[in-house]
Amino acid sequence: MALRVLAHFVPGPQVLDFVAPEGGWLDIRWCAGDDDNAFYHELPDAEVIWHVLRPLSGDDLRGAPKLRLVHKLGAGVNTIDVQAATELGIAVANMPGANAPSVAEGAVLLMLAALRRLPVLDRLTREGRGWPSDPQLGETVRDIGGCTVGLVGYGNIAKHVGQIVAAMGATVLHTSTRDDGLPGWRTLAELLAASDIVSLHLPLTASTHHLLGRDQLAAMKPGAVLVNTSRGELIDEAALVDALRSNGLAAAGLDVFAVEPVPPDNPLLRLDNVVLTPHVSWYTADTMRRYLIEAVANCCRLRDGQQLAHVVNQPTGY
Repeated sequence: MALRVLAHFVPGPQVLDFVAPEGGWLDIRWCAGDDDNAFYHELPDAEVIWHVLRPLSGDDLRGAPKLRLVHKLGAGVNTIDVQAATELGIAVANMPGANAPSVAEGAVLLMLAALRRLPVLDRLTREGRGWPSDPQLGETVRDIGGCTVGLVGYGNIAKHVGQIVAAMGATVLHTSTRDDGLPGWRTLAELLAASDIVSLHLPLTASTHHLLGRDQLAAMKPGAVLVNTSRGELIDEAALVDALRSNGLAAAGLDVFAVEPVPPDNPLLRLDNVVLTPHVSWYTADTMRRYLIEAVANCCRLRDGQQLAHVVNQPTGY
């Protein structure tokens, strides 16, 4: 009998082509992240969920009596009730490093766009107001190669970012939970004070929630740029808005937000010195292929009774 998978996203042609050869043993039911009717229709028969972003609550998991594996397409599992999964005997797995190249490039993209005031210049050029050039460009716009880039967190993605910006000439600092003995390690306070660009690369946990609040933002280097491609709630958004409005920070590049999708009344949407993308820094054809390779491989292990890869919990009775 085919293994029933509930894939909680809409596939493109390349995704369908990739999984087509597995059709003899994988029965994949595709469901858009915002289609709750389809989700709850398919949930009772799902043995595996390929999870992207729409939160999976304990009640959701209890409504899936056949469920054996929730496989996160990505690294962060904060959108899954892992405790409930553990109690229900459901394995939760992730894909550490699979999206690292894409998110790293997305972070550097936001750095460049924020440093170079790309949204404002694009708008002015389209409106025919780009010439003559604003003389402040030559006083405020920076090269990454002339900056100190501080990486908060030093996992796979941060290391990719560090390699890219170092190749561009930047000085790279990083911080982590303790001194790792590597060159460039600083405490968080030291990193914030020294960095022209601060880029966040941490999971969302109780200890990292609002890691950057008013005091931390005020301690950043005047005119610095803040980039976040991790989780929105690492930053106190109200404090960030104030720092951007007061020019304490020059700019921010944000792919993630405290509430997603971003509510239309979020004041970040009305600031010219913020570059915004809708949590898609990971979303490339290359990352999707890496995700699918790992997702299919773990389903194969489940089918064959083998040990699953990258399980983050210890499910009861598993």
